[in-house]
Amino acid sequence: MEDNKDSNLPDISIVIPLYNEEESLRELQEAIKAALADQYTFEIIFVNDGSSDKSWDVIKELSAQNKNVHGISFRNNHGKSTALQAGFEKASGTYVVTMDADLQDDPKEVPEMVQMLKDGYDLVSGWKKERYDPISKTIPSKFFNFVTRVAAGIKLHDFNCGLKAYKADVVKSIYLYGELHRYVPMLAKREGFSKITEKVVTHHPRKYGHTKFGLSRFINGFLDLVTILFVQKYLQKPMHFFGSIGVLFLGIGGAINIYLAAIKILFNQGIGQRPLLFLGVLLMVLGVQFFSTGLLGELINKNHVEHQKPGISETV
Repeated sequence: MEDNKDSNLPDISIVIPLYNEEESLRELQEAIKAALADQYTFEIIFVNDGSSDKSWDVIKELSAQNKNVHGISFRNNHGKSTALQAGFEKASGTYVVTMDADLQDDPKEVPEMVQMLKDGYDLVSGWKKERYDPISKTIPSKFFNFVTRVAAGIKLHDFNCGLKAYKADVVKSIYLYGELHRYVPMLAKREGFSKITEKVVTHHPRKYGHTKFGLSRFINGFLDLVTILFVQKYLQKPMHFFGSIGVLFLGIGGAINIYLAAIKILFNQGIGQRPLLFLGVLLMVLGVQFFSTGLLGELINKNHVEHQKPGISETV
């Protein structure tokens, strides 16, 4: 993919989701300008995820002063994935870069990451090899990244890093919700964008405020990992998963019940109090339920369900 030949479109779209980061926005905008102005045309898309401070007022001020600064504001807090998705939909650059608004990501890394995209990669993920986060955050993150790396089959050290660069086709081919922003490399790979790499990036200590993420994000993240792994394999064929389990349970339960029926008929033995009878009936009931779930999944899969979008109150 070449740089935009339409002079009205920027080379790079920088998408920045944020929640209560009013102190850092002006400084971040200046840092991005200093890092890119001499090399690329760019736009900055701030996505205000229902902040309760004056973040949106700052964004409107920056947008009024700079035509390349845009903003989207949600009425309520929807989470980072939804904010990123809104930014992806608005982005018009040949390359799309995401970063956090807390000044811990360094915009000076962007030119080299974009060059790696020009060299043929579809996605470049930042790796915060040296982190300035508390141990309560780094240790769970290391475990999370290890599990995700093994499950995804993608050799990245830091799935959580907010600093990532993409060819525009990648972000236009995926849909983020829940906590799926951590799994963009997996989603990209599923869509056929397999040229994925990472770059060691500078990580700065948080300058203003405090982290907005707690331990619950890792629990939610693992649940979303299970969702993605299931969806990757069975999205188009739910009956293959649920139906297989249903047939297995029906087969075992049916065999048990046939065995008990034979004992009753041939030897006239009582079977009403046997635990095996209850197991056979339970397995058959579960089998019918799993089979029915697979059938419902197939029916739902045949219909396109439009994604719910957050209530956007303003854009600039």
